[in-house]
Amino acid sequence: RVLFRSLVSDISKERAFNTDIVTDNFEDILNDESIDLVIEVLGGVEPGKEYIKALLSNGKAVITANKDIIADCGNQLVQLAQENNTCLYFEAAVAAGIPVLKPLIESLRGEELSRVTGIINGTSNYILTSMEEGSSYGDALSTAQELGYAEPDPTNDVEGIDAAHKLTILASCAFGIPLQFDKVYTEGISKITAQDVKYAEELGFRIKHLGIARRAEKGIELRVHPTLIPDEQLIANVNGVKNAVLVQANAVGPTLYYGAGAGAGPTASAVVADVIDIVRDISYTEDGAGTIPQLAFEALTNMPILSREEMTTGYYIRLNAEDQTGVLADVTTILSRAGISIDAIMQQSRLKDLIPIVILTDPIVESKMDEALAQIQALPAIRGEIVRIRLESLDS
Repeated sequence: RVLFRSLVSDISKERAFNTDIVTDNFEDILNDESIDLVIEVLGGVEPGKEYIKALLSNGKAVITANKDIIADCGNQLVQLAQENNTCLYFEAAVAAGIPVLKPLIESLRGEELSRVTGIINGTSNYILTSMEEGSSYGDALSTAQELGYAEPDPTNDVEGIDAAHKLTILASCAFGIPLQFDKVYTEGISKITAQDVKYAEELGFRIKHLGIARRAEKGIELRVHPTLIPDEQLIANVNGVKNAVLVQANAVGPTLYYGAGAGAGPTASAVVADVIDIVRDISYTEDGAGTIPQLAFEALTNMPILSREEMTTGYYIRLNAEDQTGVLADVTTILSRAGISIDAIMQQSRLKDLIPIVILTDPIVESKMDEALAQIQALPAIRGEIVRIRLESLDS
């Protein structure tokens, strides 16, 4: 009776274990009735997605570390698991070894969660940390690639796609909404300059690439973007390739989950934890489906996902102005007429013939900020593109 099989791409490769368990034919796994549980760690979307669908349809429990598959078609996979009385677990898909999905699914189920904020991509966090230490964006990225933190094509990491996949999963488990990757507003770090990192530090902030899922009055905000956060916040001091997720709940308040968000060891740790949970859980049920809902809630709700223009946040604004009388007054007048409150203004030393002006604002709906910045950009004394970085105090 076969108790264990391993699907590989090259069956002829030498291995340090019993090769009798190795196969390059997926059907050997799918049709083996002695196999109840399959772990998928292939990477990429295909063929892993089709494999998982077939396995669930055949009543086999599946554990995956694949955030792309869960974010893109997890709703369908969860439904397949339910229809076939089996389980789909994916703790390792978000922040690897940091146990963050289980608290959302189990420990915090008695809470009403208002916000989940995460540094959930180690590559972008490493680059921003290096820029705080004096590196340019390009140099920091090159070093990350040399160290193996960034891929030769770093787009998924630095442009926020990887973080958006993870945020999709976090938001679903936190708020009981369907997985909706296509509705996550996503912005990368490739336009962040050492100049803005320096100015933010002078104002008592650090720039982090955050994934934010927030329960607002009219719906749910799902956004990934560079963000100024106060340097006294614990999450602001998460450096290098480390990950952290901050969860805001109504009774317990803020809880922070920190650790290694990638790597073979942390990922394996989360996968093994899922194996143990599945074995424990299904042993108490006759149908093998387990007792814990796959996405934390018995039934999901279709709360609206807000567009970028409907989101509310504070802002860091940097503009370069000619040294003319009345420029700052014109800028502040435009902001005031738009109902935008100014929290701080800092005029920097002249750069060539222009004066950099940095403004921090209180939270405002983004559509109003769009209108105000368009008017400021049109002022004759403003030179170059205005820099806008969102700002979050992360207060409860």
